[in-house]
Amino acid sequence: MAILRVAQMGHPVLRMICQPVAPTDIASPEFQGLCDDMLDTLFEYDGAGLAAPQVHVPLRVVVLTLDDERGPEFFVNPVITPLTDDTVWKWEGCLSVEGIRGKVERFSHVRIEASDRLGQPKAYELRGFPAVVVQHECDHLDGVLYIDKADRATLAFLSEYRKWGPLDELGELEDEEQEAEDEPQGLEDEDLEEVTS
Repeated sequence: MAILRVAQMGHPVLRMICQPVAPTDIASPEFQGLCDDMLDTLFEYDGAGLAAPQVHVPLRVVVLTLDDERGPEFFVNPVITPLTDDTVWKWEGCLSVEGIRGKVERFSHVRIEASDRLGQPKAYELRGFPAVVVQHECDHLDGVLYIDKADRATLAFLSEYRKWGPLDELGELEDEEQEAEDEPQGLEDEDLEEVTS
């Protein structure tokens, strides 16, 4: 197991459309080693999630924490389907865009279908923070960074964000806006619904 170098904005791998993981490759030592290394890297950087292209591997796999009690979970070849037209605006940051925060509009209720790291199918319906996290991480698999979707007027260096607060609510640091510093948050029971398929 190893801690991998995280690609930063400007590296071509972050703009690639990632390749699916072949079902026959999932059990391979190489793929399982990648999963172990991604997990070590996620812990080292204290991130809410990590996508394979962020560690220079253009494959469709992400690891993220939806619930502290469940711990990090792998999603291999994930497919996200919005279940509502309703959206939420949330502050986001990214290990590949160090030191910057911005407010992004995301679907508030989604379904994600994927395989786990052992190739077993799984599906969840997610709301709130977990829905935002899976959309952010899965965007990486299509070469999209959160700053591509962020309200440009809200983009701020983290040091200035912590000093002055959100630019769209200057002078009012509310608990809701602290999410950028406090992630990953606790998960309410109604936010994550496991779906059998």
